[in-house]
Amino acid sequence: MTYLEIVNDVLARLREQTVATVNATTYSTLIGKFVNDAKRQVEDAFPWNILGKDITVTTSASVYKYSLTGAGQKFQVMDAINSTANIPLENISFTQMNRYQNYAVVPASTIPSQYIFDGVDANYDAKVTLYPRPDGVYSLLFSLAVPQATLSSDSTVCLVPDVLVAQNAYARALIERGEDGSMNSSEAFLLYKSMLSDYIALEGTRFPDFNEFIAT
Repeated sequence: MTYLEIVNDVLARLREQTVATVNATTYSTLIGKFVNDAKRQVEDAFPWNILGKDITVTTSASVYKYSLTGAGQKFQVMDAINSTANIPLENISFTQMNRYQNYAVVPASTIPSQYIFDGVDANYDAKVTLYPRPDGVYSLLFSLAVPQATLSSDSTVCLVPDVLVAQNAYARALIERGEDGSMNSSEAFLLYKSMLSDYIALEGTRFPDFNEFIAT
């Protein structure tokens, strides 16, 4: 569903008039806020396949800090490899990296095999620091699950399961308006958790990396 369709879905559940655009009324605008809050919660619950994004970093000799362009800051790492050297990249602790980079008079310069996330660039994309420092050109592949940008255009399609987003937003709207004789917010959230668990179980059947999910 599109952003507008999800908002109208929630409005219909609340027995409210649907709208032609998300920001048509103050109430539909509020529901739009709930939809984006719900979208973020669903995205955080699981590294959905549809959010998968590969980002390649190409190194140059002696340069050991790089930006993950387009990753933002709120992502999950599925895998990281040095595809030139055919080795995995290990995510180590900040303490280890700090000592590797500063204890030696001249830090090692060879095939990079370890990394940490270390700050952000001017575009607010995450940066990585590598060790050993590259001694040449290597292609480093970071496989990430990157959340979709905040929904703002009526026609933008929600990437994560839209029925989960709608149910979650509906529960949030019930809290805001108070009980009015329909499903109460606790019941709505319990239904959302059950639906979320089912969707994750279905998605997980395609990926052996994920074997268990417990709704919290």
